[in-house]
Amino acid sequence: MSASRAAQQGFTLIEVLVAFMILTLSLSVLFRIFSGGLNNVAVAGNYAQAVLVAESQLALVGHDEPLLVGQSYGEAGERFRWRRTIENYVQWDDDTGLTLPVSDYHVTVEVRWTHYGGNQQMTLNKLQEQKIPCEGGA
Repeated sequence: MSASRAAQQGFTLIEVLVAFMILTLSLSVLFRIFSGGLNNVAVAGNYAQAVLVAESQLALVGHDEPLLVGQSYGEAGERFRWRRTIENYVQWDDDTGLTLPVSDYHVTVEVRWTHYGGNQQMTLNKLQEQKIPCEGGA
């Protein structure tokens, strides 16, 4: 009876190996979940930075930089490249009878960057008005 009790105490080698395999599989799943979460945080951070770059370029137009039709390019930091396009705004057919003392421009800023070898981009647009100087100084 004491021999059978000694055989039943502790774990067998197979039970220990199965437990290690279950532990290994569980840890690999947890590491994948955490690495996916970290990747999502990095992607969200890149998009937030790209939005800041685009908003700053939109804010410059008409204030620090003149509203001139055309394109301009630049870089922000090491990863972000932006392209700003200014076009004349075409009014709707119904609005052609309106004569307002403003010129409208459509401003588009496109920001591009790479993330883990993949190209990413985002675009912001705005409609900018510029007062037309009145003739005769009035």
